[in-house]
Amino acid sequence: MKYSFALLMTFVVACHPVKINNQNDNRKTPLTLVIHGGAGTILKEHMTPEKERAYRTALDSALRKGFAVLERGGPATDAVVAAITFLEDNPLFNAGKGAVFTYSGEIELDASIMDGNSLAAGAVAGVRAIRNPIAAAHAVMTASPHVMLAGEGAEEFAREQGLVMVDPSYFVDSIRYQQYLRRRKARRADVPEKFGTVGAVALDKFGNIAAGTSTGGMSDKRYGRIGDSPIIGAGTYANNNTCGISSTGWGEYFIRLAVAHDISAMMEYGKLSLQEAADSVIMKKLPRLGGSGGVVGLDRFGNITMTFNTAGMYRGFVREGEDPQVFLYAR
Repeated sequence: MKYSFALLMTFVVACHPVKINNQNDNRKTPLTLVIHGGAGTILKEHMTPEKERAYRTALDSALRKGFAVLERGGPATDAVVAAITFLEDNPLFNAGKGAVFTYSGEIELDASIMDGNSLAAGAVAGVRAIRNPIAAAHAVMTASPHVMLAGEGAEEFAREQGLVMVDPSYFVDSIRYQQYLRRRKARRADVPEKFGTVGAVALDKFGNIAAGTSTGGMSDKRYGRIGDSPIIGAGTYANNNTCGISSTGWGEYFIRLAVAHDISAMMEYGKLSLQEAADSVIMKKLPRLGGSGGVVGLDRFGNITMTFNTAGMYRGFVREGEDPQVFLYAR
């Protein structure tokens, strides 16, 4: 959604990160998972109690799905895939089933994942028949010599890997379709655009970080538009030496700023903390350029950031020995 610069600056002032009791020390690294379900105009006055409860339940369930992998001793990459797969299968979010429509009435999906231990990465873009794009991105990372595959080629690879393929109609959600029809009929500025993404960042028992992101992209996107979500360094980045980041927001700006990698670089070269780096990029650099959105991330000590410059961001985290916590609004 296209905010004015003045409105963005209002959000920048208002949206301070939730206090998470981070512990930046050398004690045993706690198993940690942080997720998001998209950032934007998420206001309590626009929510019914039933809808808010549905979002909170879905985020809580995604956290539990991903964290169960960590508790079993699984790798961070698998935890990320588990959490994001759950969100892709939930039509509340703009990823997988329930994704928004393109200008021509189709659904095109993007996803990426990165392993902070090896710096291996995988991504798919513009796919229409892979049930869970995050699984395809993981397969690109682990079973191919490439980093990004797109369109029909990505789908051919997914079939060869035995991934679940579906008819494109599987992704259609009736609510999203009605929104698409209203936009096609109205074509006016006061009909909000949809920027939605889901993502997860995990820290496993080995101290390895992984990050992943999945999206249906921008409402009414045209000409095969690809946003930041499948782009390593923009929508997703992970490095054990610094942090893991998953982005959500206006993708063109995240690409231009290489947001996910920039946060990591500020930690590596500028010796900033995770929160300081995220604040610098999301609360200063991004709105100065005209962009909006947020990130979730964590560092090798299990410190968490959930930083955004919009009215809200679906988000949550769970840490070893603690109950999952879920948040929707700026305050």
